[in-house]
Amino acid sequence: MAEHVLAEMCGSNRIDDEVTYWVGMALREALANAIKHGNKLNPDKRVFVHLALHPGAELRIVVEDEGDGFDPEKVANPTDPGNLLLSSGRGVYYMRQFMDEVRFRTGENGGTRLELVKRLNGRRTK
Repeated sequence: MAEHVLAEMCGSNRIDDEVTYWVGMALREALANAIKHGNKLNPDKRVFVHLALHPGAELRIVVEDEGDGFDPEKVANPTDPGNLLLSSGRGVYYMRQFMDEVRFRTGENGGTRLELVKRLNGRRTK
C-alpha cells in the first residue's frame, strides 16, 4: 500500500518515472528490513510509514519499526569480495545508492527510525 501511495504522489506531482522507480525500490527495501529484521516477522508488531512530498524540493520517507534497534555500521559491505555471493545484506547499500540521504536513529519506542530523502532539484549530497 505504501508503494502505491508513493506512486500516486509522484505521478500527480509529475516526478520523473525513473526517480519514482528508484525511490520505490528504496521504500521496498526499507519496509522489508523493518518487517524481517526489525520486527522479526512478528505479526503483533507494526511498521509506521510517513511520506512527505515538497514539490520542487524533496521527497521524504520515514519508516519506523517496533524492533530492538539497529546499528547500520555493523552491516557488512556487500561489495566486498567475500560478500558478493551472499543472498542478503544489500538493502542498506541499495537505499544509500538510490537516495540522497539515509539516516538511522532510535525510534520513539526503541525500534529503528529510518529517514530517506530524495532531492528533486537534481543535486545529490553525500
